[in-house]
Amino acid sequence: MGAIGRIITSDACVAEGAQWLSAREPRFGAALQEVGPLPLRRRPDGFAELLSAITSQQVSVASASAIWARLQAAQLTDPQAILRATEDELRAAGLSRQKIRYARALAEASIDYNGLRVLSDAEVIATLTKVPGIGTWTAEIYAMFSLGRADVFAHGDLALQEATRLLFQLPERPGERQMRQLAEAWSPWRSVAARILWAYYRIAKDREGIR
Repeated sequence: MGAIGRIITSDACVAEGAQWLSAREPRFGAALQEVGPLPLRRRPDGFAELLSAITSQQVSVASASAIWARLQAAQLTDPQAILRATEDELRAAGLSRQKIRYARALAEASIDYNGLRVLSDAEVIATLTKVPGIGTWTAEIYAMFSLGRADVFAHGDLALQEATRLLFQLPERPGERQMRQLAEAWSPWRSVAARILWAYYRIAKDREGIR
């Protein structure tokens, strides 16, 4: 079992990471001058959070919210309920056939969610991505925001890639491999670097549009 590293539990943790990053990389400091204080963005951990992530795949935010509300109203947000429900009941809540398969796979995986809290970042991501329907991005986001890991980064996230291009004035949007190389310099606060870049992306998008 690997080391867990720092856990982000409060706004003060985020501020500490932001200060460290600003001292190491002046462009983060410049970005923070534009974006202001960063959000904590902590979420609950457990089955429901991952089920919600599955329901959100490839649909709009509004559609995902509507589907999740129907699942909650039907009390279909725990593993036992998902496994008991018929396909018709799950489809009535808004899940496609593929997402029903993913939801059931997650329920059948019997993940030890409390146990995830003491695994290393790499072990968490490896455990979650064994489940059909949970890709690396979803696992990284879960580690960052549901487990509060301070040194996880979503290297394949297009908004992070584009924000990096803009902030660092790169000739083109970096791919996942280049993002991994760049983000190494932001350890042990890579998840705070991601918060800065997401916030910067929103401002940059409003200011000049995103290609």
